[in-house]
Amino acid sequence: MNKMDIVEKEIGSKKVAEFRVGDTLKVHIRVKEGDKTRTQLFEGICICKKGRGINASFTVLKESYGDKVEKSFPIYSPIVEKIVVSHKGKARRAKLYYLKNR
Repeated sequence: MNKMDIVEKEIGSKKVAEFRVGDTLKVHIRVKEGDKTRTQLFEGICICKKGRGINASFTVLKESYGDKVEKSFPIYSPIVEKIVVSHKGKARRAKLYYLKNR
C-alpha cells in the first residue's frame, strides 16, 4: 500500500458538504495561537472551485468593514474543520472574479 492509497482512504472518510460557486459558505477553520487551538468562522461567497480529488480547493470572498477579503482553502486540509452552506446561490458562470471589483 503506497502513500497515495493511504491519503485517498483518509479523504474518503472526511465528509465535505456539497456546494457550488455562488453559494454562501461558513468555513470553520482551526487556528493555533500559542499552545491553544480554537475554531474561527470565515463566512462569504464561494467565487471559485478548482481541481479534483486531493488537490481540490475553493476560494471564498467576504466583505469586512468595507474591505474585501479573499481566502483560498484546500478542501481536504486538516485546518478546515467543516464547511456549512448557509445560502444557496445561482451563478451563471464557473468563476465569479467580477465580484472582487464591485
